[in-house]
Amino acid sequence: MISKEVASKVLSKCLITGGDFAEIFEEDTISNSIGIIDNKVENALGGRSYGIGIRIFKGLKSVYAYTNDNSISSLLDTAYKAALALGSLNEEKTIVLNNSIKYKDMHPIKLYPNLIDYKDKIKVMKEAYKSAKDYSTDISQVNVTYLDKDQKVLVANTEGIYVEDRRIRTRLGISAIASKGNENQTGFEGPGRAMGFEMFEEVDPEYYGKEAARTAYTMLHAKNCPAGKMPVAIDNGFGGVIFHEACGHSLEATSVAKGNSVFSGKLGEQIASSKVTAIDDGTLANHWGSSNVDDEGNLTQKNTLIKNGILNSYMIDKLNGRRMNMEATGSSRRQSYKYAPTSRMTNTYIAAGEDKEADIIKSIDNGLYAKKMGGGSVNPVTGEFNFAVAEGYLVKNGEIKEPVRGASLIGKGSEVLMNIDMVSDNLKQAQGMCGSSSGSIPTNVGQPMIRVKEITVGGRSEE
Repeated sequence: MISKEVASKVLSKCLITGGDFAEIFEEDTISNSIGIIDNKVENALGGRSYGIGIRIFKGLKSVYAYTNDNSISSLLDTAYKAALALGSLNEEKTIVLNNSIKYKDMHPIKLYPNLIDYKDKIKVMKEAYKSAKDYSTDISQVNVTYLDKDQKVLVANTEGIYVEDRRIRTRLGISAIASKGNENQTGFEGPGRAMGFEMFEEVDPEYYGKEAARTAYTMLHAKNCPAGKMPVAIDNGFGGVIFHEACGHSLEATSVAKGNSVFSGKLGEQIASSKVTAIDDGTLANHWGSSNVDDEGNLTQKNTLIKNGILNSYMIDKLNGRRMNMEATGSSRRQSYKYAPTSRMTNTYIAAGEDKEADIIKSIDNGLYAKKMGGGSVNPVTGEFNFAVAEGYLVKNGEIKEPVRGASLIGKGSEVLMNIDMVSDNLKQAQGMCGSSSGSIPTNVGQPMIRVKEITVGGRSEE
């Protein structure tokens, strides 16, 4: 990574047109991916990505540029051209990098992925494949993917910060397709950790393969879901994707600072049921969305967004913090050096409550149990959303009954938060990728089982 001496010269050049802040983000990433379709290795790809991003602020104006050439002449030229976009030449300032952030690595690695042979990675994938394929003769196809990434970053800025971090992540993806005639249903599982190959000491590929197949098989033999307003129990783990999408994005300064959020200007106000406490925590050891420092060089932290229904905090990056006159919260992230950073979620979840899972089901006379959630769409300005239920069951007289497919949950994030009237104690997290203006990044979503007392369920009529 570039030295303090080089970084100081480049940062000084950044301020020649009157800029008041500049930042360097250097990244060196090695990634590997393998794909298996129908028990055959279809692809095995390895790659390296290297580059340096330079960002300059002048008040609330910002400019971003990047280069793959780390020679001093290239870096100074990139800094010079970026600075010219913000005004005419001024005097050059001297930058001293003396604020090296010290931290204890919260995400220790035991088995570095680049030291693991491909055959060992493929062995894990084939275990998942066999478990899924053997579940039922209805399982017509199984796709398994494996990904590992080793990302080294350096952040230096004109406030004196010079800090490095190394992020290692591993993920397994299993997609199972169940077929009957012309009809297909899919089940998916995608466990991931901020770990090396030791992830498979706690992640059982056979279990996740079987789960993917079970979901596909169950939905293949399910009836269509009836539509209407009803109480819904949303299970733990990936059920948290609704909070992430419909509420979490609206608590990022990216939208809050510009007034493009239903929660802008509502700090200290009740925006959710008193049962709801929601947290974004980038410090959780070896969790998928964690890191030691964020992509602006700040230590990651635990941010309590909502406490007992009261809006307590936003997720804030440096530039939007300027707009809001608030401090950054260690929430700045980006996909790579090709993107300027902004406020993003890390591991975002609804905290465990005191209700029991069994009591939530018993409390529903006529409703839906959403065991697994799928994809959806959200309008971040209004919080209106539409989410598919990947695996659902009718609930009658306090008991889980037959499986139903084709269900969707339709509503508004702010209304759903107020309608959560039971929160169980079985908190669980799940992994996903989140896309926004600074690219696609790994995030955890999570929650215990919750009950939404009323929500619109979209369904399909029986043909």
